[in-house]
Amino acid sequence: MKRILVSTSGGDCPGLNAVIRGIVKRAAQDDEEWEVLGSIQAYNGILWEPTEIKLLDEKTVAGIHYQGGTIIETTNKGGPFAWPVFNKRTGEWEYVDRSEEMIRKLRFMGVDAVISIGGDGSQRISQKLFEQGLDIVGVPKTIDNDLSATDLTFGFQTAVQIATDAIDKLVTTAASHNRTFILEVMGRHTGWIALHAAIAGGAEVCLIPEIPYDVNKVVAKLKSRYHKGRGSAIIVVAEGAKPIAGTETSHTSTEVGYENARMGGVAYEVSRAIKEAGFDSGDVRETILGHLQRGGIPIAYDRVLATQFGVKAFELVKKGEFGRMVSYRHPDIVSVPLTDAIGKMHYVDPDSDIVETAKGVGICFGD
Repeated sequence: MKRILVSTSGGDCPGLNAVIRGIVKRAAQDDEEWEVLGSIQAYNGILWEPTEIKLLDEKTVAGIHYQGGTIIETTNKGGPFAWPVFNKRTGEWEYVDRSEEMIRKLRFMGVDAVISIGGDGSQRISQKLFEQGLDIVGVPKTIDNDLSATDLTFGFQTAVQIATDAIDKLVTTAASHNRTFILEVMGRHTGWIALHAAIAGGAEVCLIPEIPYDVNKVVAKLKSRYHKGRGSAIIVVAEGAKPIAGTETSHTSTEVGYENARMGGVAYEVSRAIKEAGFDSGDVRETILGHLQRGGIPIAYDRVLATQFGVKAFELVKKGEFGRMVSYRHPDIVSVPLTDAIGKMHYVDPDSDIVETAKGVGICFGD
């Protein structure tokens, strides 16, 4: 019998369970006998004492493809290369490298290969583990769609749909009260969710990290929507958006093991800025979607893509093609070296067709 360990790490994402199900269902169809295990909370399940491992068989994964979250849980803190340990002598947290220990433990458990489902940070860990001799395959996961080695990531389309639904609801209340609503969406340093949702929802303004905005141009667009105090407008702003010569809205997290900057709150900064720049045509209200974009039922598109990724990941393991990540290159599901996957981020090109489309229907980017 051969044994695969599956790990889900980083932020949760609609479609994670569909990937897990795809791996397990494909393994069950194979001529060889395979056992699939899930490590609870990414690699924590391996590193904890006692270990927390879940058997993933066809009974376990039955019906999970339409469920949000991940049945083996996830985490975006710590990891095998930066395991948090509290130093009682200094009263501070320190970080130790437990990667070699984890690899030895996996081999002792008879694990033949690992499938790591995660985003950019997770796949950087995958590459480092591969360099240390672990047979590993990556599956790209992020609602932000910011991995350059794949055309799309599962979960992105669901996040866009949730954001679009929010715009649809805000449009009616904005018109009823003659207000401007600012909707803040996720995306970290990229504006894919904001851009797609703005087009789909018919927003007037879209602010994204790749196009720093001039607040005076935003105000001019908003004023064009009002006549004698009557009118309405929708601004969609990506959490990483910033003004010209400005910086993104973020702060350092105090959570142990969390290394990324905490983003969020740019909607309030935009609200303050447009008022200071002279926008007084109507009330301004802010809505932050936050983690609503990550949860809930994945749409059909993401279930299909996630299932394709899961099946392909198993086939890479079966063929012994390690150190690679599953990738969608329309219309095919292929694989790329992990080094390519983590080489650069997938940013919105300000000169791309989709940005021109947005401008073509009158959306203002503040540029």
